[in-house]
Amino acid sequence: FLDALNSIQLVKELKAACGLPAAASFKHVSPAGAALGLPLTDVERKMYHIAPDMELSPLANAYARARGADRMSSFGDWIALSDVCDVPTAKLIQHEVSDGIIAPGYEPEALTILAGKKKGNYNVVAIDPDYVPAEQETKQVFGITFQQGRNNFKIDGHLLRNIVTKNKDLPESAKIDLIVALITLKYTQSNSVCFAYDGQAVGVGAGQQSRIHCTRLAGSKADTFFLRQHPKTLSLPFRADLGRPNRDNVIDGYINGNEEDVCADGIWQNYFTRQPDRLTEEDKREFLSKFDGVSLGSDAFFPFPDNIKRAKASGVRYIAQPGGSIRDDLVIEECDKDGMVMAFTGMRLFHH
Repeated sequence: FLDALNSIQLVKELKAACGLPAAASFKHVSPAGAALGLPLTDVERKMYHIAPDMELSPLANAYARARGADRMSSFGDWIALSDVCDVPTAKLIQHEVSDGIIAPGYEPEALTILAGKKKGNYNVVAIDPDYVPAEQETKQVFGITFQQGRNNFKIDGHLLRNIVTKNKDLPESAKIDLIVALITLKYTQSNSVCFAYDGQAVGVGAGQQSRIHCTRLAGSKADTFFLRQHPKTLSLPFRADLGRPNRDNVIDGYINGNEEDVCADGIWQNYFTRQPDRLTEEDKREFLSKFDGVSLGSDAFFPFPDNIKRAKASGVRYIAQPGGSIRDDLVIEECDKDGMVMAFTGMRLFHH
């Protein structure tokens, strides 16, 4: 229920801010992915294991994107939908390993589909879209009771007006991505950084003690997301009997080179019908260099310019962060070196 009640706030705010259906995939009280209901390309359908002829509604597109941001982390997720769950969305969820869903309601056929998951034990929660909780929240830890006001701060384009870099060209698409990143961060365990691209979170670095570790984690997830679109990855010759979760694990190993070399002799036969071509470091660098225009949000200021350097390596061009560090000038200078655009929001987000 912590996942359910955090995630439903996230998608409700995303829809209100951007005017599109929204979905989130939650694990351990942080989003693995969050997205708007923009149409999928043929490449995205393939990387999300969706048939070319499968009917998708805007809401289904939103969930496909949210689930597809980090499919390994989304295994056994909690789903949140901003709109009434329709049949196309339920059919997508039907084939994913998931623990539960929360939405404002369910079409009758969609509810029948979801009721069949986990042998009838799938958690399906409906919430009144007009429900407004009390202004004050209470939490108990180790016998001590804490009370504070709910975080009702509204996140929208007005937060992006204070652009502090020399380059002040912030296109509308980047504004939307930065809003997606910031609203995602509002419901991510601090400290956190979020990379966003094309209306969805593509890398979330959550719950780290160091800002640079947040950025590295989110950046590596974003790199993996983009490399799932590499022609070599898309053409991996999987065995027909290999299920989606195993395919996702193998793809992660293929991209990131884990301890088991999935292309090695004596190994590849477990997953593929033939030995695939390796994804070399040169392949990765060349392909990732094509992705420019990624957006990044941070829930606190960047204390050092090393975060900007790491973000740039993953194609980041647009940044939104609170500002307020004693080294703001160095961070701005680092952005200016590469013509990046950075806005100071003045808003520090804490979520624990």
